[in-house]
Amino acid sequence: MITAAALCPAAPLLARELTGADPVVPELRRACLDAVISLAASAPDLVAVVGAGTQTRDWPDVAGLDLSAYAPSLGRVPGNTASVPLPLGLAAQLLDQAGYAGRRTLHTASESASLDECMALGKRLADLADDVGLLVMADGSARRGLRAPGYLDDRSAPFDAEVERAVRTGDLGALLAIDPDLARQLMATGRPAWQVLAAAMAGLRPTGKIRYWNDPFGVAYLVASLSVTERAR
Repeated sequence: MITAAALCPAAPLLARELTGADPVVPELRRACLDAVISLAASAPDLVAVVGAGTQTRDWPDVAGLDLSAYAPSLGRVPGNTASVPLPLGLAAQLLDQAGYAGRRTLHTASESASLDECMALGKRLADLADDVGLLVMADGSARRGLRAPGYLDDRSAPFDAEVERAVRTGDLGALLAIDPDLARQLMATGRPAWQVLAAAMAGLRPTGKIRYWNDPFGVAYLVASLSVTERAR
């Protein structure tokens, strides 16, 4: 079962190779690292990572971050023999930075995955071990301002506020009610990963701690920790 979870955005700015020595939004990076350190400190049997991708599949845990889409001159991080989608590569870096040396598994949920597909993946991840730590890499809407990637959409604010509320209060079932079409219109690529999280923690009553929630570039970034103290009745 899932005994602890961490939520971080799949933001390219988390990759130090792209931003150099002067970090962009350092408080976001610190919050992400703190969330993953807390996850590792829960001493899970393994950490399962999930993020959005072009297909639903498992990935080799030795694969690394490929930054060629953002900086062609960088390509893959040296030493890696394969590459994974950005959310998984960023998660792997965070786990390494947090000093986590235990077992890890990497998974993507298709950006077009149905609720049933997300629920099936979530239940499978929850059954990987007795104590599973779940690291969820997910962005909120990208239409939260005039300079946002998708320009301004007034529906973004209530959409992201409901996601934050669900995580903060541990009401993860609310994430299963997210409308995939609305999420797509708002460019909220984290939708399938959130729903995998909700399915993986079904029947549990997690306590949520928000470590960061803001939209510095018109994209909603949520960082949070979830811990399980008791099963829901």
